[in-house]
Amino acid sequence: MKRIPIERRTGLTREEFIENYLKPKRPVVFTDLSKDWPATTKWTFEFLKENYGNLDVPIVGSDYHKPGPNYMKSKISMKFGEYLDLIQSGPTEYRIFLWNIFDHARELINDVSNPTICDGWVDKYPFMFFGGAGAVTNLHYDIDCSNVFHTHFWTRKHIVLFDQQQNPLLYQHPYTVQSHVNPLQPDLEKFPALEKAVGYETILNHGETLYIPSLWWHYIVYMDGGFSISLRSRDNAFTQAKGLWNIARHFVIDKGMNTVMGPRWKTWKESQAQKRAREAMETTA
Repeated sequence: MKRIPIERRTGLTREEFIENYLKPKRPVVFTDLSKDWPATTKWTFEFLKENYGNLDVPIVGSDYHKPGPNYMKSKISMKFGEYLDLIQSGPTEYRIFLWNIFDHARELINDVSNPTICDGWVDKYPFMFFGGAGAVTNLHYDIDCSNVFHTHFWTRKHIVLFDQQQNPLLYQHPYTVQSHVNPLQPDLEKFPALEKAVGYETILNHGETLYIPSLWWHYIVYMDGGFSISLRSRDNAFTQAKGLWNIARHFVIDKGMNTVMGPRWKTWKESQAQKRAREAMETTA
C-alpha cells in the first residue's frame, strides 16, 4: 500500500485554500488555523479536570462495532476527570467519541471559533474526541458527508486518509460508512486489495488542524493520550443528500438488521466487502 505525506501549510489564505484544497478536495494540514483560539492554551488536562471533572461521559472501546445489542453504543460511562486521569496514565482502548461537550459547558464555545478560511459552517455539531495511547478509530468516512476541520491538542495523532476512488479496495461494509481494515498494518493475506490502495497520512500535533474533505475515509490512532475537536462545513447539495441517505440506511437498515440477525449480519457484510474487492482487483488486473 502506498501512503503519501499530507501537505503542511502555514499562512494559507482563504483564496489559496478554496482554489487549491477545498474545490479539488485535497487534504491539507494547517499549522496555524487555530492559533488565535483561547482553547489552544486554556484547554489543558488540568483545566478540564478542575472545571468539568464531575461530568458523566460515555466511553467506547474496541468492541464498538461488535454485533449485538450494544452495536455502536457506548460501553460504559465514568466521570470525566477519572477518564482524563486514565488516558494520561498510559495506553487504553477507551475513547470518548462524538461527544458534544458544549451541551454541558456552553461557555467553552467562546474558546473556539469558525475560521474564515471558508463558509458554510455547521454550528450544531462541534464534537470532541478523546482517546488514550493506542486507541483506534476504525476506518470510516463521516456519515453526514461534511468537510471536517480536525484540530488536535497537546499530544499526537497518526491519521491516514483515502479518497472515494479507493472505495472498492477498502472492503467497505455495505449499508455503512465503515471498513474494518488496518491501513497501518494491512493484513494482505486477508485483504489483498489493500496492496493497490493509495492513502495519505500525517502526524497531527498540538494546535494543528487537518482538513478532511467530504467523503474522505480516515483511520486514526492516538499516539499519546489526548483530545481533538472537529468543526464541520457543508459541501454541495449532492453530498448533503448522500449524507441523509447514509443516516437513513445506517439507523434503519444496518442497525435494524443487526438487531434481527446479530453476528450473521456482520458476517454477510464482510462477505460482500470481500466480493466487491475481488471484483475490483479483477477489473484493475
